[in-house]
Amino acid sequence: MEFREMRRFKQQLSKEECFEILKSAPRGVIAMNGENGYPYAVTINQYFDETDGRIYFHGALQGLKVDLLGKDNKVCFTTTDKGHIEEGDWANTFKSVVCLGRVEEVNDKEKIYYQLRRLAEGFYPSPESIEKEIESAGSRVKMYVISIDHMTGKLVHEK
Repeated sequence: MEFREMRRFKQQLSKEECFEILKSAPRGVIAMNGENGYPYAVTINQYFDETDGRIYFHGALQGLKVDLLGKDNKVCFTTTDKGHIEEGDWANTFKSVVCLGRVEEVNDKEKIYYQLRRLAEGFYPSPESIEKEIESAGSRVKMYVISIDHMTGKLVHEK
C-alpha cells in the first residue's frame, strides 16, 4: 500500500519517537468511516503494546462505534504528548502521532483480560482496584486491536 510522504519532513519524528509517544499517551482520537458519509471520531483510552507493535482499546458491547467498525475496519488514530513551553517562549511545542490501520476485535478471553489489565494500569490506583473493576465490568466490554499500516509523527511548534 502506498502512502503520501509527510510534507514537512524536517519536523518528522522517527519510528522510535512515535512509539515512545504511543506508549506514554493515555488517550487519543480514533476516526472511523461514519454514517451518511460523515467521519466519526471519538476519544479513547488506549494501550500500545511494544511486544506486537499494536494499539489496544476497549468499548461497549454495542453502539455506533461497534456498528461502524463492523462495516469498515479502516481507522485513523491520533494522539499527542503533553507538550511544553520553551523558556522565554509563549507557544506550545508538542509531538503528535497519526496511525492509519485496521481494527480487529480480540476474541481470546485470556488476551482480552491481559490487555484490559495493561490498559487499566495507566488509570487505576492499584492492582486490586483493577481486578475489582474487571470482575465487575469485564464481561461487558469488547477489546479491539489496531494493526498499524502507516504511521507518521511530527514535532509541532504552535507559532
